[in-house]
Amino acid sequence: MAVDSPIRPNLTISGQPMSTPLRDFRALSRQMVGHFVENVVPCGTLPGEAIYGDVTTITRVCLELAASMLDGHNIPAKVEQLEEAAAGWAREGVPIDAIHDAIHAGFQMGMDLIVSKLTVKDLDNYVEGSKMNIEILHTLTSAISRAYFRELRAAVSEHHTAVHTLTSALLGGRPTSTMARECGIAIAESYVVLAVSIPRHRDEHNRALDTQVVARRKLRRTQAELAARCGGNALSLLSIDGGTILLPADQQTDEELDALIEGLSSAAQVGITATLVEAIPEQIPRAVDQAHELLDMVQRLHCVTGLYRFDELALEYQLTRPGPGREYLGAVLTPLDEHAELLETLQLHISNNLNRQRTARALHVHTNTVDYRLKRIGQLTGFDPSQPSGLWYLRSALIARSYHPADAAKQGRRQADQSGGS
Repeated sequence: MAVDSPIRPNLTISGQPMSTPLRDFRALSRQMVGHFVENVVPCGTLPGEAIYGDVTTITRVCLELAASMLDGHNIPAKVEQLEEAAAGWAREGVPIDAIHDAIHAGFQMGMDLIVSKLTVKDLDNYVEGSKMNIEILHTLTSAISRAYFRELRAAVSEHHTAVHTLTSALLGGRPTSTMARECGIAIAESYVVLAVSIPRHRDEHNRALDTQVVARRKLRRTQAELAARCGGNALSLLSIDGGTILLPADQQTDEELDALIEGLSSAAQVGITATLVEAIPEQIPRAVDQAHELLDMVQRLHCVTGLYRFDELALEYQLTRPGPGREYLGAVLTPLDEHAELLETLQLHISNNLNRQRTARALHVHTNTVDYRLKRIGQLTGFDPSQPSGLWYLRSALIARSYHPADAAKQGRRQADQSGGS
């Protein structure tokens, strides 16, 4: 970055060039670094060789740049040095706020030295010098920020590519040992496989907005929350409507996994549903299929949003497997085909954990009406929902029926209508 400034031969303090107090670059840079270590907390955690090597060198470069600019000189080579150092700090993970804190702390020390001998006669020069000091600070901070984030974006892009490559290999069941070494990501002994559904945001139904932009922003918020909670441990392939996440099984407790889905839902501003299966790397492809089968089942059953584990759904999962048992159970509800209000009542009553008052409120009817409909369901199907055995069969029939081709098509149309009208 070139700095074009006019020469200011009369820019003095007490008869000396304003840059004079900064000219003992070696001693002053060491003094400033000592101040950084004492007062800028992240700087004090850096290794000694970094503090008294790289950091001291760059502090001296900043002093040389500031002094030269105060004298009206143009030295782009110093700015290039600063940018190279900032790129290195980005690669090493030095926090950007620590860098800027150090820059401002050093700038304050330099200003204190410059004004220490200020007199009334120097006021005009001081005003001009203050303008130049603002330009110096702008030059330092913008050069550092530009180089730091350029390097950070490149590193993030490289890591994202590596994560995508490794995740695709695990999901595809391909050998991953060599690929993992090349990507710099360790393979866990076992994984939590999450199948994730991300519904449409309410603004995705707003025709006045660009729905693609809304959807991408929803996805970015979700990905950012995943990264914040799991760091580089999460391997994911997500789109605007969901996907798959792999997490090392030994790094997340059950409570943390539940909190993760809640956090992702909050970030996405929609209720996210996920299902969980554990697997060793070689079994991941089958586990992914199973997790997404579970997710499909959870959605067909209109379960509330949240995280569902296989052991919580084992019975439902088995009931949905093809075979004569599923066909028989699905036929149990055939007598209700011409009584849509009865089928709806049964579904709501079961999903409301058999709470008659809650079911009545959802249907906008009296509880006596709910009782009458439940009694009528028993008469038509032969299974009394007020009895445990009858309720078990009816609930199982609802699960099996959700996989009947005709009913699945009806459900798909109903969900599409609901999405379009939300």
